Amino acid sequence: MLSLKLTTVGSSTGLIINKEARAKLRVEKGDTVFLTEAPGGLRLTAYNPNFERQMTLAESIMRQDRDILRALAK
Repeated sequence: MLSLKLTTVGSSTGLIINKEARAKLRVEKGDTVFLTEAPGGLRLTAYNPNFERQMTLAESIMRQDRDILRALAK
C-alpha cells in the first residue's frame, strides 16, 4: 500500500504522487490519471476506461461491418 498526500494548489486541492507510485502507475509529470469507482472503493489508473470500452466497440464494428467500411472508404 502506498500513501499519497493532499496539498493546496492555488484555490484547489492537489494530490502528491511520490516517485514509487509514479513508477507503478507508469506516469510522469503532466500525464493524466483517472479515478474510477471500483468494488469496495476507488481505483487510480493511468488509462481511461471509457476510451478502452470505445476502442473495443470500434474494433467489433470494424470486424463485423468490414464490407460497409470498405465501401465508405471509396
